[in-house]
Amino acid sequence: MTGKTTESGRTAGKNRLELEPDTVERDLVKLVLTVVELLRQLMERQAVRRFDTGELSEDQEERIGLTLMLLDDRMTELRERYGLRPEDLNLDLGPLGPLLPRE
Repeated sequence: MTGKTTESGRTAGKNRLELEPDTVERDLVKLVLTVVELLRQLMERQAVRRFDTGELSEDQEERIGLTLMLLDDRMTELRERYGLRPEDLNLDLGPLGPLLPRE
């Protein structure tokens, strides 16, 4: 194992989370936006399924479509504010692969 030994005797490896005061806000925003993006994609898939099965009225389809567009716009604004790209929100889960499906 590589890394330096800390006061507690533990080795700090390269995969270890190291919080820096300057990046805490950005890292927290990244985590929150990742969760929101996951939920947005799930809601979008559910809406498409409901559109395809004819479960929704035309008015409901319009409202859901508008809501999803507004959410996507807001997500874009927040990513840009914190200097994040869409791929920055796709956490690598190791052997499980990426958290978010590639669109």
